[in-house]
Amino acid sequence: MAGNLKVIADQGMFTAELAAAGARLVVVDFTASWCAPCQRLAPKFAEFASKYPKAVFLKVDVDECQETAGVYQVSATPTFIFFRSKVKIDRISGADPNALEAKIKQHYGDDADTESGVAGHMDLSPFLCKNQSECLNQNDDHPLDSCLSQEGGFLQSDCDEQLIMYLTFNQSVKLHSLKVKAPPANGPKKIKIFINHPNTMDFDSAMSLKPVQELELTSGDLDGTPVALFYVKFQNVTNVTVFVEDNQDGSDVTQIDYFSLIGSPISSTNMADFKRIAGKKGESH
Repeated sequence: MAGNLKVIADQGMFTAELAAAGARLVVVDFTASWCAPCQRLAPKFAEFASKYPKAVFLKVDVDECQETAGVYQVSATPTFIFFRSKVKIDRISGADPNALEAKIKQHYGDDADTESGVAGHMDLSPFLCKNQSECLNQNDDHPLDSCLSQEGGFLQSDCDEQLIMYLTFNQSVKLHSLKVKAPPANGPKKIKIFINHPNTMDFDSAMSLKPVQELELTSGDLDGTPVALFYVKFQNVTNVTVFVEDNQDGSDVTQIDYFSLIGSPISSTNMADFKRIAGKKGESH
């Protein structure tokens, strides 16, 4: 058994393992000894644990751990729930190993550990809804997606130096800082940050409205070093609009190699939704 694969004995152990995982991806298999599809999939789950060593894999027997299954309203097995920083980020059911691995790959992360360099916070890239995010004035050959991962490529402006990035999260987060990697010549300089706008802002609005924070980056800030935000002003954020007003050398093209936001997801578990599967604690179904 891989060292990152553990069998959960009770809710206390489950909570402790989520906390110990920190910002790493946690994949939880809610299983049962009587469930034939669960048993057929078990070897693949163990194989994935070895294949993705920087994630944590947990097995929860719904009969042995009724409290944990009840908290997450597991009514079918196998069910797989995905967590980061103790927060649920996704869920699938069924014994399809290809679908399971696709979800693991989706959330495993570009760098597999999402270390942020900021104590107590993480790179929030896994919480971005990329299909609901967009960028105005992007070059079609160098779009927004290119700067949201570290796999190469870059975001580049099109008609002039300005850009508007609209980034939406799949749940509320707290923002601590941001990171920008860009060329020292035509990387962004003056940026304005807005939060929780229902739609993408246009350039006239970005120029005239008061931002939550305004930053003037130097070329030394463009090496990926965290740039602090006013943390108290970014405590319940569902989306961020970043307006790049100009760049370092005043040229017509702005380039961003990598852009990320650092912070923490806000826990969304509502204990009022707690439901036991059946019977009292310690009893079987």
